[in-house]
Parts: sequence; structure tokens; C-alpha cells
Amino acid sequence: MRRRKWELAEYWLGMSTKENISTLEIPEGISVSMVDRTISVQGKLGTIKKDFTKLPAILVIENNIVKIQPYGKRRRDFAISKTARSIITNMIKGVQNGYKYKMKIVFAHFPITVKVKDGKVYVENFFGERKARISKIVGDSTKVTVEGDDVVISGPHLEDVSQTAANIELSTRVKNKDQRVFLDGIYVYSRE
Repeated sequence: MRRRKWELAEYWLGMSTKENISTLEIPEGISVSMVDRTISVQGKLGTIKKDFTKLPAILVIENNIVKIQPYGKRRRDFAISKTARSIITNMIKGVQNGYKYKMKIVFAHFPITVKVKDGKVYVENFFGERKARISKIVGDSTKVTVEGDDVVISGPHLEDVSQTAANIELSTRVKNKDQRVFLDGIYVYSRE
């Protein structure tokens, strides 16, 4: 039987070197499980899954503690384990409290209208254009609401919320004009 890369690394390294293991405690009310190197975090706001198959490190969940040990002992390997730790921390924070981005609708002459339909955000009347500019809402649990001159994006998954905000901001980007003069668009002004 052929062994996978991380199984060989577990066999070669063992768990003898404890100085390069990055650990993370799981708070109460949160359950973290791993199936085929896909970590799922479950809490009061829902469930988030992240695939770590390409991460060159050993992941172990024992006694409400997540242990991450890189394959090597270089600085780059330690950086990879710390990045994985911060991703899992963001998942836990998102399931506990959630993330919220607030965006401001800015226009000078043509009033911009924003509508949300079928997992997409439609920005209408941008610079008087007849066709709406469309941006995609990323993730199933991400919610977009329009409150006056604000667009509020909320959800438990940080990557989905921030990518949705970036999609909306990029859809209203001004091209072939001086961006210091033509300031119309939808811009992020608050991250919570």
C-alpha cells in the first residue's frame, strides 16, 4: 500500500521535537473535527470547513487542542504552521462572533442604487449607465443588506465576507478616468 506524503512525514519526524509545534486551544461551545485533512469548525453561527491537504504540516486534534507541526525546521516551515494556526483562529472567531464589513455608497451626480437578488449584487445607474454592474456573493452563509447609503456584508467566514466586499468594490471601479476626481463607487469603511 502506498503511503501519503504527510503519513511518511509523521513516520520520519515523530512527535519528538516539541519546540516547533504550534498549538491552539479550542474554546468552550466550539467543536473542531478533521476528516481527510479537512477541518470543520462548528459553533452557534454555523459550520465552516477548510481544506488543508496541500499544507506541508502535520495536523492533530487532541483534548481540545489543535497541534500543527511543520515537516521541516526552516523559517519558512514555521511561517506555514503559524499561518495555518491563524486561519483556524479566524474560523473559530467567525463561528463565535461573525464578521461584518460596512461599505459606503458614494456618488456625485448620478444616484447609485444597489439591489440584492439571487446571490448577486446589482449596482444600477453607476455614472448613468443603463446596464447594471453585477458582483457575486461568495459563500452560502454570507448576507448582504442595503441600509440607506450603506451596504452591510456579514457572515461567519472571513474569506467569504472579505471577498464579497472586494467583488462589490471592484465592480464599481472607475476606468479610463482620473480616480482622484471621479470618486463614485462603493468603498469599505468599517471592518468588525
